[in-house]
Amino acid sequence: MLKAIPVSNAWTSTDMPPRLHIGWAGWLRVIARAVPLIVLVFGGLVVLLFVRLIERPICGLGRPVTPYITQFVCRGAFVLLGIRFNSVGIPMKNGGAVVANHASWLDIFALNARKRIYFVAKKEVSAWPGIGWLARATGTLFIKRSRTAAAEQVAMFKERLAVGHRLLFFPEGTSTDGLQVLPFKPTLFAAFFDPALRDQLSVQAVTVIYHAPTGEDARFYGWWGDMDFGPHLLSTLAAKHQGGVTVVYHPPVQLSDFEDRKALAKTLENTVRAGLDRHSKTQIG
Repeated sequence: MLKAIPVSNAWTSTDMPPRLHIGWAGWLRVIARAVPLIVLVFGGLVVLLFVRLIERPICGLGRPVTPYITQFVCRGAFVLLGIRFNSVGIPMKNGGAVVANHASWLDIFALNARKRIYFVAKKEVSAWPGIGWLARATGTLFIKRSRTAAAEQVAMFKERLAVGHRLLFFPEGTSTDGLQVLPFKPTLFAAFFDPALRDQLSVQAVTVIYHAPTGEDARFYGWWGDMDFGPHLLSTLAAKHQGGVTVVYHPPVQLSDFEDRKALAKTLENTVRAGLDRHSKTQIG
């Protein structure tokens, strides 16, 4: 689980940030943060699974209680890590699609911290050690990314939207260093334009912005390319001073207002990039 998770067509950069040297004080910080974080995450998972045993037979796909557990765990994780969390704008209330830029494994915590959402991931993620299990437990929707599976995707989206789920996608298709937004892949929006979804679907763009600790590389929290997860996690846990994360919720748009998937993808991409440009220099307390 501590090795890099293979990502097809992963984005990479010509230079990588310097690896943090962890001295004895750093290892003490790793222990002090890791132990309560493990208790929080896995304790929360146990509670979630127990509640889901009651929730599922009564509510089926509906999850009126367990998303609050996920949200509590994600907010608590930032407190334990010492990473300041801030949000701007209003999360979408009704069911629909949410798209965001992708910069780090911390995105999972950041995007769940205020808004109760369900990630949409490729089918292969369900088989990843540890992460796949956690993803299934929290209601991640796994899809096959192929033209032949388009009808199946529409059916799954309709089923989830019918119970008010907000489905989150990463249209860049990979993670970056957090300082830029890559072009959004229009193919990811193909299923949205099915007649069964087009007239009822709202889409909210979200920008996730990381603020590095004072004196550290601006890409400190970014996790991309072939970076190993273990060293990146340890660097985050060992940091003497932490930075912060800002999540910007942009006004939702109606899918029916767009002519095709390319126009939608470009508009959402520009919105997310503008949010990064506007708020990346903002300091959070």
